[in-house]
Amino acid sequence: MRTLILNAGEIAHMSSGDANMPLLGSEMSDKDLNVHSSGKGIVIESGVITGIAESDELETEFVPSWVSGNGSFDGSNVIDARDRAIIPGFVDSHTHLLWAGDRSNEIALRQRGMTYAQISEAGGGINKTVSETRKCTVEELVSMGKHRLSEAQALGTTTIEVKSGYGLSIDSELRLLEAYGHISEQSRMDIHTTWLGAHDFPKDKKRSEYMDELISDQLPRVAEQGLSRWVDVFCEPGWFDIEQTERIVVAAKGLGLTPRLHVDEFVDSGGLTLASELGSVSADHVAHSNDESRERASKAGTMQTFLPGTPYVLGSNDYPPIDKCLENEWAFSLATDFNPNCNSLSIPFTGSLASHRCGIDPISALAAVTRNPSTTLGYGDEVSVGSISVGMDADMNILKGSEVEMWCQTPGMNPISTTIIKGVL
Repeated sequence: MRTLILNAGEIAHMSSGDANMPLLGSEMSDKDLNVHSSGKGIVIESGVITGIAESDELETEFVPSWVSGNGSFDGSNVIDARDRAIIPGFVDSHTHLLWAGDRSNEIALRQRGMTYAQISEAGGGINKTVSETRKCTVEELVSMGKHRLSEAQALGTTTIEVKSGYGLSIDSELRLLEAYGHISEQSRMDIHTTWLGAHDFPKDKKRSEYMDELISDQLPRVAEQGLSRWVDVFCEPGWFDIEQTERIVVAAKGLGLTPRLHVDEFVDSGGLTLASELGSVSADHVAHSNDESRERASKAGTMQTFLPGTPYVLGSNDYPPIDKCLENEWAFSLATDFNPNCNSLSIPFTGSLASHRCGIDPISALAAVTRNPSTTLGYGDEVSVGSISVGMDADMNILKGSEVEMWCQTPGMNPISTTIIKGVL
């Protein structure tokens, strides 16, 4: 099956240099490096991009004279983009996709001055979600996850990382990971599953007991059953401290699991430094990490992943210092942090926050939700998503306008006209 996309507006290919490496600094915003001018077309065969050229050249080579506009012929499809811009499919590298219950009431508590930690101590927060999630069957979790994936897909996401973490027991954490496996089998998306049993300490166990369970029982069973290749820990004072995080990650690495960690969301506790020392592929939140640790992370190949939706929903103006990463050429990504508090699967809204609240130009923000996060998901030297170039998977979005910057300039509305995953609309 061949698909031809003709008469495109701008195409943000994001493929300059070595596409297996993240874009850095000023090269992230350079349109000459990252964007084709309008008028080109794309050839897709068997789900892979096989050609990018001027539309009239492709039309002469592939399209019979009697075909006009959108149409099909001899097993081929033609899509007339009508001068609409095309960008890579979004890579959302930090989500908590599966959870049950409703914590909408917590906004009122925050408005009364309660902190995240105080809400948790009062019976809200993660453990409130845990009690509801533990009641769900695998079938209920699969149904929930498929519905949420369809919402993410409608907003342009074609590759996604998903975490457990709302079970906080062996049976419920394995149930969440099992559900992700079933969802992955039924989806065209690339779904990357992360174990986050170390999301919090459950109320029904002593902390020392749960630490023993994580290291001696949960992690070995996760590794044995092949349910996840990634391990995550919520490393923050009041949750898992530096020493506990290191113990868990060292045990996980011994079982063949690779870390990607929550660190330094509320304070600089040394989490980003630890993530770099442990070889974590990413360190997420990192809102309060110091500059020395950011430099160290960059040299170690640990991606800083910023989640601007989180301060937004918490009513904070404490947005991450993304501008420092651009100035110092430190690799960074952006992601949604979809969870019961940050209830958004919209990468375009994440990009809007980066643009309108953090002052990041839209092309840099686009690199941070496509090419850069793709390098953290274990593709090695064969990254096949996050860019639009020959040999890449045909994961892309056709926008509703002709300029690529539109992708993050419609907060509250969807800028995506059409999403294509592995060549399929």
